[in-house]
Amino acid sequence: MTATTAILSAAELMSELAGSRPPVLLDIRWQLGGPDQRPAYEAGHLPGAVYVDLDRELAGPAGSGGRHPLPDPEAFGAVMRRAGVSADVPVVVYDGGQGWSAARAWWLLRWTGHEDVRVLDGGLAAWTSAGGDVSADRVSPAEGDFKPTPGAIGLLDADGAAARARAGVLLDARAGERYRGEVEPIDPVGGHIPGALSAPTAENTGPDGRFLPADALRARFAALGATGDTPVGVYCGSGVSGAHEVLALEVAGIASDLYAGSWSEWCADPERPVATGPNPE
Repeated sequence: MTATTAILSAAELMSELAGSRPPVLLDIRWQLGGPDQRPAYEAGHLPGAVYVDLDRELAGPAGSGGRHPLPDPEAFGAVMRRAGVSADVPVVVYDGGQGWSAARAWWLLRWTGHEDVRVLDGGLAAWTSAGGDVSADRVSPAEGDFKPTPGAIGLLDADGAAARARAGVLLDARAGERYRGEVEPIDPVGGHIPGALSAPTAENTGPDGRFLPADALRARFAALGATGDTPVGVYCGSGVSGAHEVLALEVAGIASDLYAGSWSEWCADPERPVATGPNPE
């Protein structure tokens, strides 16, 4: 997938929906620790969009594998088929505007082999700002035929993340204060994987939630040593905002691998080393 096809604007989506090959739309609104977003979806969504629940359908049960471990591929495939996803039909995913949960769906579909999936840049907020309609209609799509084939893009486990920090670039997508171990509001241990570099996801977008231009993203990641010449890995708290950073790297034209278990898996094992402070080690 090229950098130009990882995301699309509201205007581009409007054009595609009016064309001969409209994409399947998935609404992935979600808030970390917040209320269920299905009522918000039912109150108004992009016409034809199907709601997908991140906690229940884009993740497996929380445990030693982290707060949002990857879902069982077959279960994920069943969810996607119920949502109308087919292998040869484009898919566009969106959320409320932050982009994190939409990126999680984007990454999962790409990892399981779907070749034409994009994120609506700026999400629902960008859609309505561009004059797009919303609907409260119940959506009942025809069953899709998507069958997941995991491994289409890179995935790291804990050992792989540690190795990437030593021989490559490992980016920590959480807020800087969590990376430094100054505060940890979610996981039991603060700090970061030794050798990882702080690269907060929030710095990939502007105030409107839309991605910075590709040139600006390339410059940002180049300053961290991620130029595409060295293998790049990304992690976050539980594999959600990290997927957004993988998407930002994709927009910049840089391939990267996601450590899906992320910090919540890493720190669950007391034998794994932890670094604190502003420096990688």
